[in-house]
Amino acid sequence: MAESEAKWYVVHTYSGYENKVKANIEKTIENRNLQEEILEVRVPMVDSYEMKNGARKNVSKKMFPGYVLINMVMNDDTWYVVRNTRGVTGFVGPGSKPVPLSDADVKPLGIRSDNVSVDFVEGDTISVVAGVWKDTVGVVQRIDFGKQTATINVELFGRETPVEISFAEVRKMN
Repeated sequence: MAESEAKWYVVHTYSGYENKVKANIEKTIENRNLQEEILEVRVPMVDSYEMKNGARKNVSKKMFPGYVLINMVMNDDTWYVVRNTRGVTGFVGPGSKPVPLSDADVKPLGIRSDNVSVDFVEGDTISVVAGVWKDTVGVVQRIDFGKQTATINVELFGRETPVEISFAEVRKMN
C-alpha cells in the first residue's frame, strides 16, 4: 500500500548526530509500528582514503555531513515523529514544507527507485546462487525493495544469524 507513496526526504541534523538520529528514528519506527510509513533511514557513506604517516588508509566518510535521508510516506504523524527526533533541526525544503528528492537526485546515491518485482515473498525458501553465501539455502525473513535485498537466516558459529543478500544473488526454490 504505502510503498508506492513513499518518497525520499532529507533531514538536517546537528553535526555529528547523523548516526544517532538514524538510530533514534529506527527505534521510534519499531516502537510505534511505523514500518509501513517510514521505510528506510540512511546516512550515505563514501569510501575515500587518507595519508597518515606516509601510509594510505581507507576510511568511510559521510557523503552529506549534517544530513540524513529518509524514505517515508509524508503525513502529519510521520512528519511529527521525524521532526521531533532528538538531533533533527528540520526537513530540507522551503519554510516547513519538506520537498521530496526526485529520481534524478536519488540515482547517484546508489538508491534505486525503479520498481522491482521478485518471484518470492517473506516465508519462501530461496537459494543463494552467487556471492559470499553461494550454495546457502534460507527462508526469506524480510524483503527490502529500496536496497534490493532479501534477508535470510544462515547458520553461523552454531546459531541463526540474519544476512542481507542482493536480489541478483538469490533464486526461489520450487
